[in-house]
Amino acid sequence: MKLYKSFSEKDTKKIGFLLAEQAKAGEIYCLQGDLGAGKTIFAKGFAQGLGINPENVTSPTFTIVNEYQGKLPFYHFDVYRIASLEGMEDTGYEDYFFGQGVCLVEWAELIEELLPQQVIWIKIQKEEKEGKDYRNIMVEGGTL
Repeated sequence: MKLYKSFSEKDTKKIGFLLAEQAKAGEIYCLQGDLGAGKTIFAKGFAQGLGINPENVTSPTFTIVNEYQGKLPFYHFDVYRIASLEGMEDTGYEDYFFGQGVCLVEWAELIEELLPQQVIWIKIQKEEKEGKDYRNIMVEGGTL
């Protein structure tokens, strides 16, 4: 496991950026964290690391997946509103998970049964005692 410390939104974006710069086609990044932890901020930095304008990145809460084209295709999932694993099948997730792009899945723990074994877990955790903007970002799995 690798631990990153973020003291601001800018730090969180930069950590996402740095991880995306190393991303390879076919990788799945599973993002965990409470509401307001900074998952979408992280996703914007991740997109920027793939050469995508971060201003275009929004949380796909209602659409489930947003697609972006950068140096690799980027598929940004938010599965918070998926009512069942069967509902995930309607998204065509297998084409994304086993395609030539990079997937970032917010709330991935809700669909853990559908994920391949080789994924990269990223947990963003607020640490209020360190300050309102402080986050621990833990990365585990994959080749990191």
